[in-house]
Amino acid sequence: MVSLAKVGQGQSMQTTDRVEGTYISIPQFYASRSVFITGGTGFMGKILVEKLLRSCPEIENIYLLMRPKRGQDVSSRLNDLLNSNIYDTIRREKLDDLKKLGISESDQELLCRNVSVVYHLAATIKFDEKLELAAKINMLGTRSLLELCRRMTHLDALVHVSTAFCNCDRSEIQEIVYPPPYDPADIINLVRWLPEDILEKMTPLLIGKRPNTYTFTKALTEQMILKEAGSLPVAIVRPSIVVACYKEPTPGWLDCFSGPTYLLAAIGNGVLRTVMLENDFLCDMVPVDFVSNMMITISWRTATAKPRRIIVYNCVNSNRQPITWSQFVNNSLTHIIRHPLEGVIWYPTAILHTNRLKHTILHYLVHYLPAYVLDLVSWSVGKRQIMVKTQNRLTEAAEIGRYFVTNQWYFTDDNMRELLTFMSSSDRNTFQFDVTQINWNSFYEPFAVGLRTFVFKQNPKSLPNSRKRMTRLYLLHQTSKFLLASCTIISVWRSFVYLRGAFR
Repeated sequence: MVSLAKVGQGQSMQTTDRVEGTYISIPQFYASRSVFITGGTGFMGKILVEKLLRSCPEIENIYLLMRPKRGQDVSSRLNDLLNSNIYDTIRREKLDDLKKLGISESDQELLCRNVSVVYHLAATIKFDEKLELAAKINMLGTRSLLELCRRMTHLDALVHVSTAFCNCDRSEIQEIVYPPPYDPADIINLVRWLPEDILEKMTPLLIGKRPNTYTFTKALTEQMILKEAGSLPVAIVRPSIVVACYKEPTPGWLDCFSGPTYLLAAIGNGVLRTVMLENDFLCDMVPVDFVSNMMITISWRTATAKPRRIIVYNCVNSNRQPITWSQFVNNSLTHIIRHPLEGVIWYPTAILHTNRLKHTILHYLVHYLPAYVLDLVSWSVGKRQIMVKTQNRLTEAAEIGRYFVTNQWYFTDDNMRELLTFMSSSDRNTFQFDVTQINWNSFYEPFAVGLRTFVFKQNPKSLPNSRKRMTRLYLLHQTSKFLLASCTIISVWRSFVYLRGAFR
Protein backbone atom coordinates (compact mmCIF):
# COMPACT_ATOMS: atom_id res chain seq x y z
CA MET A 1 0.00 0.00 0.00
CA VAL A 2 1.23 3.49 -0.84
CA SER A 3 0.02 6.53 1.08
CA LEU A 4 0.63 10.25 1.21
CA ALA A 5 1.91 12.10 4.22
CA LYS A 6 1.12 15.79 4.36
CA VAL A 7 3.20 18.54 5.91
CA GLY A 8 1.51 21.92 5.61
CA GLN A 9 -1.00 24.59 6.38
CA GLY A 10 -4.40 23.59 5.07
CA GLN A 11 -6.31 23.83 1.83
CA SER A 12 -4.34 24.68 -1.29
CA MET A 13 -4.98 27.76 -3.41
CA GLN A 14 -3.44 28.32 -6.79
CA THR A 15 -1.78 31.66 -7.51
CA THR A 16 -0.65 33.50 -10.57
CA ASP A 17 3.05 32.85 -11.17
CA ARG A 18 4.12 35.92 -13.07
CA VAL A 19 3.08 39.49 -13.27
CA GLU A 20 4.22 40.91 -16.58
CA GLY A 21 7.56 42.71 -16.12
CA THR A 22 7.80 41.81 -12.42
CA TYR A 23 10.37 39.48 -10.88
CA ILE A 24 8.73 36.72 -8.89
CA SER A 25 11.12 35.61 -6.14
CA ILE A 26 11.43 31.93 -5.30
CA PRO A 27 9.64 32.25 -1.91
CA GLN A 28 6.88 34.25 -3.63
CA PHE A 29 6.57 31.56 -6.28
CA TYR A 30 6.00 28.85 -3.66
CA ALA A 31 3.49 30.89 -1.65
CA SER A 32 0.13 29.05 -1.41
CA ARG A 33 1.45 26.18 -3.55
CA SER A 34 1.31 22.47 -2.84
CA VAL A 35 4.30 20.30 -3.65
CA PHE A 36 4.49 16.55 -4.16
CA ILE A 37 7.78 14.72 -3.46
CA THR A 38 8.68 11.10 -4.12
CA GLY A 39 11.76 9.90 -2.27
CA GLY A 40 11.24 12.50 0.44
CA THR A 41 12.49 10.14 3.15
CA GLY A 42 15.90 9.74 1.53
CA PHE A 43 19.08 11.74 2.10
CA MET A 44 18.37 14.41 -0.52
CA GLY A 45 14.63 14.33 0.12
CA LYS A 46 14.98 15.25 3.78
CA ILE A 47 17.11 18.29 2.95
CA LEU A 48 14.67 19.33 0.20
CA VAL A 49 11.66 19.17 2.55
CA GLU A 50 13.54 21.04 5.28
CA LYS A 51 14.65 23.80 2.91
CA LEU A 52 11.18 24.30 1.44
CA LEU A 53 9.64 24.60 4.89
CA ARG A 54 12.34 26.93 6.20
CA SER A 55 12.96 29.23 3.22
CA CYS A 56 9.52 29.25 1.60
CA PRO A 57 7.42 30.04 4.69
CA GLU A 58 4.14 30.50 2.83
CA ILE A 59 4.21 27.14 1.06
CA GLU A 60 0.81 25.50 1.44
CA ASN A 61 1.39 21.74 1.63
CA ILE A 62 4.16 19.23 1.05
CA TYR A 63 2.91 15.76 0.19
CA LEU A 64 5.37 12.89 0.59
CA LEU A 65 4.91 9.55 -1.11
CA MET A 66 5.68 6.95 1.56
CA ARG A 67 5.37 3.20 1.93
CA PRO A 68 5.00 1.07 5.07
CA LYS A 69 8.42 -0.30 5.94
CA ARG A 70 9.80 -2.76 8.49
CA GLY A 71 6.50 -3.09 10.28
CA GLN A 72 5.90 0.67 10.46
CA ASP A 73 2.83 2.27 8.96
CA VAL A 74 3.04 5.55 7.06
CA SER A 75 2.10 7.69 10.07
CA SER A 76 4.88 6.15 12.16
CA ARG A 77 7.42 6.60 9.39
CA LEU A 78 6.46 10.23 8.92
CA ASN A 79 6.69 10.82 12.66
CA ASP A 80 10.19 9.30 12.71
CA LEU A 81 11.18 11.37 9.69
CA LEU A 82 10.11 14.67 11.20
CA ASN A 83 11.76 13.82 14.52
CA SER A 84 15.08 13.74 12.67
CA ASN A 85 17.66 16.21 13.95
CA ILE A 86 17.72 17.85 10.52
CA TYR A 87 14.39 19.51 11.42
CA ASP A 88 15.60 20.98 14.75
CA THR A 89 15.59 24.55 13.40
CA ILE A 90 12.03 24.26 12.14
CA ARG A 91 10.89 22.67 15.40
CA ARG A 92 12.25 25.68 17.27
CA GLU A 93 10.94 28.35 14.90
CA LYS A 94 7.87 26.94 13.11
CA LEU A 95 6.58 23.98 15.10
CA ASP A 96 3.10 24.19 13.55
CA ASP A 97 4.54 23.26 10.15
CA LEU A 98 5.53 19.89 11.57
CA LYS A 99 2.47 19.34 13.76
CA LYS A 100 -0.14 19.53 11.00
CA LEU A 101 0.25 16.09 9.52
CA GLY A 102 -2.35 13.98 7.78
CA ILE A 103 -2.97 10.96 5.62
CA SER A 104 -5.31 11.38 2.66
CA GLU A 105 -7.98 8.80 1.92
CA SER A 106 -8.19 9.82 -1.72
CA ASP A 107 -4.55 10.44 -2.49
CA GLN A 108 -4.52 10.74 -6.25
CA GLU A 109 -7.55 13.01 -6.44
CA LEU A 110 -6.02 15.26 -3.80
CA LEU A 111 -2.76 15.56 -5.72
CA CYS A 112 -4.47 16.16 -9.04
CA ARG A 113 -6.51 19.03 -7.56
CA ASN A 114 -3.82 20.76 -5.51
CA VAL A 115 -0.27 20.04 -6.62
CA SER A 116 1.58 22.38 -8.97
CA VAL A 117 5.22 21.31 -8.38
CA VAL A 118 6.51 17.71 -8.34
CA TYR A 119 9.95 16.43 -7.37
CA HIS A 120 10.76 12.87 -8.38
CA LEU A 121 13.66 11.61 -6.24
CA ALA A 122 12.49 8.04 -5.63
CA ALA A 123 14.89 5.45 -7.03
CA THR A 124 16.95 2.47 -6.05
CA ILE A 125 20.52 3.70 -5.68
CA LYS A 126 21.92 0.25 -5.02
CA PHE A 127 24.56 -0.10 -7.74
CA ASP A 128 24.42 -3.89 -7.95
CA GLU A 129 20.63 -4.18 -7.83
CA LYS A 130 19.17 -6.89 -10.05
CA LEU A 131 18.04 -5.48 -13.38
CA GLU A 132 14.43 -6.55 -12.83
CA LEU A 133 14.07 -4.54 -9.61
CA ALA A 134 16.13 -1.58 -10.87
CA ALA A 135 13.92 -1.32 -13.96
CA LYS A 136 10.69 -1.60 -11.97
CA ILE A 137 11.65 1.10 -9.49
CA ASN A 138 13.61 3.52 -11.67
CA MET A 139 11.74 3.13 -14.96
CA LEU A 140 8.22 1.88 -14.26
CA GLY A 141 8.00 4.06 -11.16
CA THR A 142 8.80 7.10 -13.28
CA ARG A 143 6.27 6.08 -15.94
CA SER A 144 3.55 5.80 -13.30
CA LEU A 145 4.45 9.26 -12.04
CA LEU A 146 4.20 10.72 -15.55
CA GLU A 147 0.71 9.25 -15.86
CA LEU A 148 -0.29 10.84 -12.56
CA CYS A 149 1.20 14.21 -13.53
CA ARG A 150 -0.89 14.30 -16.72
CA ARG A 151 -3.96 14.42 -14.51
CA MET A 152 -2.70 17.35 -12.39
CA THR A 153 -4.71 20.35 -13.49
CA HIS A 154 -2.30 22.95 -12.08
CA LEU A 155 1.08 21.32 -12.75
CA ASP A 156 3.78 23.91 -13.55
CA ALA A 157 6.99 21.95 -12.96
CA LEU A 158 8.14 18.34 -12.70
CA VAL A 159 11.78 17.96 -11.66
CA HIS A 160 13.22 14.50 -12.27
CA VAL A 161 16.42 13.66 -10.37
CA SER A 162 18.81 11.55 -12.43
CA THR A 163 22.58 11.17 -11.97
CA ALA A 164 25.57 12.77 -13.67
CA PHE A 165 26.95 9.27 -14.19
CA CYS A 166 24.04 7.81 -16.15
CA ASN A 167 26.13 8.32 -19.31
CA CYS A 168 29.43 7.25 -17.77
CA ASP A 169 30.22 5.20 -20.87
CA ARG A 170 31.22 8.57 -22.39
CA SER A 171 34.23 10.64 -21.37
CA GLU A 172 32.47 13.97 -21.99
CA ILE A 173 28.93 14.37 -20.70
CA GLN A 174 26.90 17.32 -21.91
CA GLU A 175 23.54 18.59 -20.68
CA ILE A 176 21.50 16.59 -23.16
CA VAL A 177 19.57 13.33 -23.12
CA TYR A 178 21.70 10.78 -24.96
CA PRO A 179 20.06 7.97 -26.93
CA PRO A 180 20.60 4.67 -25.06
CA PRO A 181 21.55 1.45 -26.87
CA TYR A 182 18.03 0.05 -26.41
CA ASP A 183 14.51 1.38 -26.52
CA PRO A 184 13.31 1.71 -22.89
CA ALA A 185 10.07 -0.08 -23.81
CA ASP A 186 12.05 -3.12 -25.00
CA ILE A 187 13.92 -3.36 -21.68
CA ILE A 188 10.64 -3.05 -19.78
CA ASN A 189 9.20 -5.90 -21.84
CA LEU A 190 12.27 -8.05 -21.17
CA VAL A 191 11.91 -7.44 -17.45
CA ARG A 192 8.22 -8.32 -17.57
CA TRP A 193 8.49 -11.54 -19.55
CA LEU A 194 11.93 -13.10 -19.11
CA PRO A 195 12.57 -15.48 -16.19
CA GLU A 196 14.75 -13.91 -13.52
CA ASP A 197 17.68 -16.32 -14.00
CA ILE A 198 17.85 -15.68 -17.77
CA LEU A 199 17.59 -11.92 -17.25
CA GLU A 200 20.41 -12.05 -14.73
CA LYS A 201 22.66 -13.86 -17.19
CA MET A 202 21.85 -11.29 -19.88
CA THR A 203 22.47 -8.26 -17.65
CA PRO A 204 26.22 -7.81 -18.35
CA LEU A 205 25.54 -7.89 -22.10
CA LEU A 206 22.65 -5.45 -21.80
CA ILE A 207 24.37 -2.81 -19.68
CA GLY A 208 27.43 -2.91 -21.96
CA LYS A 209 30.11 -0.37 -20.98
CA ARG A 210 28.14 0.96 -18.03
CA PRO A 211 29.32 -0.45 -14.70
CA ASN A 212 25.98 -1.33 -13.12
CA THR A 213 22.20 -1.51 -13.43
CA TYR A 214 21.77 1.81 -11.63
CA THR A 215 23.46 3.95 -14.28
CA PHE A 216 21.91 1.82 -17.04
CA THR A 217 18.31 2.22 -15.87
CA LYS A 218 18.81 5.90 -15.08
CA ALA A 219 19.92 6.52 -18.68
CA LEU A 220 16.92 4.59 -20.00
CA THR A 221 14.60 6.56 -17.71
CA GLU A 222 15.82 9.87 -19.15
CA GLN A 223 15.09 8.65 -22.67
CA MET A 224 11.68 7.36 -21.60
CA ILE A 225 10.83 10.79 -20.14
CA LEU A 226 11.95 12.48 -23.36
CA LYS A 227 9.64 10.22 -25.40
CA GLU A 228 6.62 10.09 -23.10
CA ALA A 229 6.47 13.42 -21.25
CA GLY A 230 4.62 15.15 -24.08
CA SER A 231 3.63 18.65 -22.99
CA LEU A 232 4.46 18.14 -19.31
CA PRO A 233 6.76 20.87 -17.91
CA VAL A 234 9.72 18.59 -17.15
CA ALA A 235 13.31 19.39 -16.18
CA ILE A 236 16.07 16.87 -15.42
CA VAL A 237 18.74 17.49 -12.79
CA ARG A 238 21.85 15.32 -12.69
CA PRO A 239 23.81 15.54 -9.42
CA SER A 240 27.28 14.04 -9.31
CA ILE A 241 28.41 12.47 -5.99
CA VAL A 242 26.21 13.96 -3.27
CA VAL A 243 27.97 14.54 0.05
CA ALA A 244 27.21 16.11 3.42
CA CYS A 245 25.73 19.58 3.92
CA TYR A 246 28.14 22.41 3.26
CA LYS A 247 26.30 25.10 5.18
CA GLU A 248 22.62 24.55 5.90
CA PRO A 249 20.76 23.66 7.92
CA THR A 250 23.72 22.10 9.75
CA PRO A 251 27.26 21.94 8.29
CA GLY A 252 28.37 18.33 7.91
CA TRP A 253 24.90 16.80 8.29
CA LEU A 254 24.37 13.45 6.61
CA ASP A 255 22.46 10.33 7.53
CA CYS A 256 23.64 7.46 5.38
CA PHE A 257 26.63 5.42 4.26
CA SER A 258 27.11 6.05 0.58
CA GLY A 259 30.01 6.65 -1.74
CA PRO A 260 32.84 8.63 -0.09
CA THR A 261 31.09 8.48 3.29
CA TYR A 262 31.36 4.68 3.36
CA LEU A 263 34.99 4.88 2.27
CA LEU A 264 35.98 7.37 4.99
CA ALA A 265 33.95 5.56 7.66
CA ALA A 266 35.83 2.32 6.94
CA ILE A 267 39.21 4.07 6.96
CA GLY A 268 38.29 5.99 10.12
CA ASN A 269 37.41 2.77 11.93
CA GLY A 270 40.78 1.27 11.01
CA VAL A 271 39.32 -1.62 9.01
CA LEU A 272 40.22 -0.25 5.55
CA ARG A 273 43.86 0.76 5.02
CA THR A 274 44.67 0.26 1.36
CA VAL A 275 42.52 1.82 -1.36
CA MET A 276 42.87 1.52 -5.10
CA LEU A 277 42.08 4.83 -6.77
CA GLU A 278 43.57 7.42 -9.10
CA ASN A 279 45.11 9.98 -6.73
CA ASP A 280 45.09 12.87 -9.19
CA PHE A 281 41.72 12.21 -10.81
CA LEU A 282 39.03 14.75 -10.02
CA CYS A 283 36.45 13.79 -7.44
CA ASP A 284 33.23 15.43 -8.60
CA MET A 285 31.22 15.99 -5.42
CA VAL A 286 28.41 18.41 -4.58
CA PRO A 287 27.10 19.13 -1.06
CA VAL A 288 23.51 18.02 -0.61
CA ASP A 289 22.25 21.50 0.34
CA PHE A 290 23.58 22.85 -2.99
CA VAL A 291 21.70 20.11 -4.84
CA SER A 292 18.48 20.86 -2.94
CA ASN A 293 18.77 24.61 -3.61
CA MET A 294 19.34 23.96 -7.29
CA MET A 295 16.29 21.70 -7.53
CA ILE A 296 14.09 24.34 -5.92
CA THR A 297 15.43 26.94 -8.34
CA ILE A 298 14.95 24.67 -11.36
CA SER A 299 11.27 24.17 -10.58
CA TRP A 300 10.84 27.95 -10.19
CA ARG A 301 12.58 28.59 -13.51
CA THR A 302 10.65 25.84 -15.32
CA ALA A 303 7.31 27.18 -14.12
CA THR A 304 7.99 30.86 -14.78
CA ALA A 305 9.94 30.59 -18.07
CA LYS A 306 7.87 27.73 -19.51
CA PRO A 307 10.57 26.36 -21.85
CA ARG A 308 9.39 24.43 -24.87
CA ARG A 309 11.83 21.57 -24.33
CA ILE A 310 13.18 19.46 -21.50
CA ILE A 311 16.26 21.17 -20.05
CA VAL A 312 18.97 19.03 -18.45
CA TYR A 313 21.09 20.48 -15.64
CA ASN A 314 24.39 18.82 -14.71
CA CYS A 315 24.81 19.60 -11.01
CA VAL A 316 28.61 19.19 -10.85
CA ASN A 317 31.70 20.96 -9.54
CA SER A 318 34.82 19.60 -11.24
CA ASN A 319 34.95 22.44 -13.79
CA ARG A 320 34.57 25.21 -11.22
CA GLN A 321 35.98 24.07 -7.88
CA PRO A 322 38.02 20.93 -8.56
CA ILE A 323 39.25 18.54 -5.91
CA THR A 324 41.21 15.31 -6.37
CA TRP A 325 40.50 12.00 -4.71
CA SER A 326 43.77 12.10 -2.74
CA GLN A 327 42.96 15.61 -1.46
CA PHE A 328 39.52 14.55 -0.34
CA VAL A 329 40.62 11.34 1.39
CA ASN A 330 43.74 12.72 3.07
CA ASN A 331 42.19 15.98 4.26
CA SER A 332 39.05 14.25 5.53
CA LEU A 333 41.15 11.65 7.31
CA THR A 334 43.15 14.34 9.09
CA HIS A 335 39.97 15.62 10.73
CA ILE A 336 38.56 12.15 11.37
CA ILE A 337 41.70 11.47 13.42
CA ARG A 338 41.10 14.72 15.32
CA HIS A 339 37.48 13.68 15.94
CA PRO A 340 37.95 9.90 16.23
CA LEU A 341 35.15 7.39 16.18
CA GLU A 342 34.44 5.20 19.18
CA GLY A 343 35.88 1.69 19.19
CA VAL A 344 38.45 2.20 16.41
CA ILE A 345 40.41 -1.05 16.02
CA TRP A 346 43.58 0.41 14.44
CA TYR A 347 45.13 3.81 13.79
CA PRO A 348 43.49 5.17 10.60
CA THR A 349 45.81 5.24 7.61
CA ALA A 350 45.11 5.22 3.89
CA ILE A 351 47.51 3.80 1.32
CA LEU A 352 46.26 5.18 -2.00
CA HIS A 353 47.61 3.66 -5.21
CA THR A 354 46.70 2.44 -8.69
CA ASN A 355 48.84 -0.68 -9.02
CA ARG A 356 46.48 -3.66 -8.89
CA LEU A 357 49.16 -6.20 -7.94
CA LYS A 358 50.46 -4.01 -5.12
CA HIS A 359 46.92 -3.41 -3.94
CA THR A 360 46.11 -7.13 -3.95
CA ILE A 361 49.22 -7.99 -1.93
CA LEU A 362 48.62 -5.23 0.61
CA HIS A 363 44.92 -6.07 0.72
CA TYR A 364 45.65 -9.55 2.04
CA LEU A 365 48.49 -8.44 4.30
CA VAL A 366 46.82 -5.49 6.05
CA HIS A 367 43.16 -6.52 5.74
CA TYR A 368 42.63 -10.27 5.68
CA LEU A 369 45.64 -11.45 7.69
CA PRO A 370 44.75 -9.28 10.72
CA ALA A 371 41.07 -10.19 10.26
CA TYR A 372 41.79 -13.91 10.48
CA VAL A 373 44.04 -13.37 13.49
CA LEU A 374 41.40 -11.33 15.32
CA ASP A 375 38.68 -13.88 14.50
CA LEU A 376 40.93 -16.64 15.78
CA VAL A 377 41.38 -14.76 19.05
CA SER A 378 37.61 -14.20 19.27
CA TRP A 379 36.98 -17.90 18.64
CA SER A 380 39.44 -18.90 21.33
CA VAL A 381 37.59 -16.85 23.98
CA GLY A 382 34.13 -17.83 22.79
CA LYS A 383 33.16 -14.59 21.06
CA ARG A 384 31.64 -13.97 17.63
CA GLN A 385 33.99 -13.94 14.64
CA ILE A 386 33.04 -10.90 12.56
CA MET A 387 36.26 -9.44 11.13
CA VAL A 388 36.55 -11.68 8.06
CA LYS A 389 32.87 -11.09 7.25
CA THR A 390 33.46 -7.35 7.64
CA GLN A 391 36.40 -7.50 5.23
CA ASN A 392 34.31 -9.47 2.74
CA ARG A 393 31.67 -6.73 2.78
CA LEU A 394 34.31 -4.01 2.43
CA THR A 395 35.95 -5.84 -0.47
CA GLU A 396 32.60 -6.19 -2.25
CA ALA A 397 31.79 -2.50 -1.71
CA ALA A 398 35.24 -1.45 -2.93
CA GLU A 399 34.81 -3.48 -6.11
CA ILE A 400 31.42 -1.89 -6.78
CA GLY A 401 32.74 1.64 -6.29
CA ARG A 402 36.16 1.18 -7.94
CA TYR A 403 34.90 2.19 -11.39
CA PHE A 404 34.10 5.68 -10.14
CA VAL A 405 37.46 6.32 -8.45
CA THR A 406 39.61 5.01 -11.30
CA ASN A 407 37.89 6.87 -14.15
CA GLN A 408 37.40 10.54 -14.90
CA TRP A 409 34.79 12.50 -16.83
CA TYR A 410 34.35 15.98 -18.19
CA PHE A 411 30.91 17.44 -17.49
CA THR A 412 29.54 20.54 -19.14
CA ASP A 413 27.49 22.79 -16.85
CA ASP A 414 26.33 25.69 -19.03
CA ASN A 415 22.67 25.32 -18.04
CA MET A 416 23.56 25.27 -14.35
CA ARG A 417 25.62 28.46 -14.70
CA GLU A 418 22.95 30.17 -16.81
CA LEU A 419 20.34 29.38 -14.17
CA LEU A 420 22.23 31.59 -11.73
CA THR A 421 21.87 34.58 -14.05
CA PHE A 422 18.07 34.52 -13.80
CA MET A 423 18.10 34.84 -9.99
CA SER A 424 18.04 37.98 -7.88
CA SER A 425 20.91 38.51 -5.46
CA SER A 426 18.56 37.72 -2.58
CA ASP A 427 17.48 34.42 -4.12
CA ARG A 428 21.09 33.56 -4.92
CA ASN A 429 21.98 34.05 -1.30
CA THR A 430 19.01 32.10 0.06
CA PHE A 431 19.17 29.27 -2.48
CA GLN A 432 22.94 29.02 -2.94
CA PHE A 433 24.18 26.45 -5.44
CA ASP A 434 27.08 28.31 -7.06
CA VAL A 435 29.87 25.75 -6.60
CA THR A 436 32.55 28.42 -7.03
CA GLN A 437 31.57 29.57 -3.52
CA ILE A 438 32.63 26.25 -1.99
CA ASN A 439 35.82 26.32 0.07
CA TRP A 440 36.65 22.65 0.45
CA ASN A 441 39.09 23.36 3.29
CA SER A 442 36.12 24.45 5.39
CA PHE A 443 34.19 21.28 4.50
CA TYR A 444 36.44 18.54 5.89
CA GLU A 445 36.09 19.14 9.62
CA PRO A 446 32.27 19.47 9.66
CA PHE A 447 32.16 16.35 7.49
CA ALA A 448 34.28 14.43 10.01
CA VAL A 449 32.15 15.65 12.93
CA GLY A 450 28.96 14.86 11.01
CA LEU A 451 30.15 11.34 10.28
CA ARG A 452 30.67 10.77 13.99
CA THR A 453 27.54 12.57 15.21
CA PHE A 454 24.85 11.93 12.63
CA VAL A 455 25.81 8.64 10.94
CA PHE A 456 27.36 6.73 13.85
CA LYS A 457 25.22 8.68 16.39
CA GLN A 458 28.07 8.91 18.88
CA ASN A 459 27.82 11.25 21.85
CA PRO A 460 30.22 14.23 21.80
CA LYS A 461 30.95 13.49 25.47
CA SER A 462 32.80 10.33 24.39
CA LEU A 463 35.29 12.35 22.32
CA PRO A 464 37.97 12.75 25.08
CA ASN A 465 38.13 8.98 25.64
CA SER A 466 38.18 8.35 21.88
CA ARG A 467 41.11 10.74 21.54
CA LYS A 468 43.00 8.95 24.30
CA ARG A 469 42.39 5.67 22.52
CA MET A 470 43.58 7.22 19.26
CA THR A 471 46.82 8.32 20.93
CA ARG A 472 47.45 4.75 22.17
CA LEU A 473 46.70 3.35 18.71
CA TYR A 474 49.09 5.85 17.14
CA LEU A 475 51.91 4.76 19.47
CA LEU A 476 51.09 1.11 18.75
CA HIS A 477 51.01 1.84 15.02
CA GLN A 478 54.39 3.59 15.08
CA THR A 479 55.90 0.84 17.25
CA SER A 480 54.69 -1.87 14.89
CA LYS A 481 56.16 0.03 11.92
CA PHE A 482 59.49 0.32 13.75
CA LEU A 483 59.55 -3.36 14.65
CA LEU A 484 58.59 -4.38 11.10
CA ALA A 485 61.30 -2.17 9.65
CA SER A 486 63.84 -3.50 12.15
CA CYS A 487 62.97 -7.12 11.39
CA THR A 488 63.25 -6.44 7.66
CA ILE A 489 66.66 -4.79 8.04
CA ILE A 490 67.92 -7.63 10.23
CA SER A 491 66.66 -10.25 7.79
CA VAL A 492 68.27 -8.49 4.84
CA TRP A 493 71.54 -8.06 6.74
CA ARG A 494 71.62 -11.74 7.74
CA SER A 495 70.92 -12.79 4.16
CA PHE A 496 73.74 -10.55 2.98
CA VAL A 497 76.17 -12.00 5.54
CA TYR A 498 75.15 -15.54 4.65
CA LEU A 499 75.57 -14.96 0.91
CA ARG A 500 78.94 -13.25 1.39
CA GLY A 501 80.18 -16.21 3.43
CA ALA A 502 78.87 -18.70 0.90
CA PHE A 503 80.85 -17.13 -1.95
CA ARG A 504 84.20 -16.92 -0.12
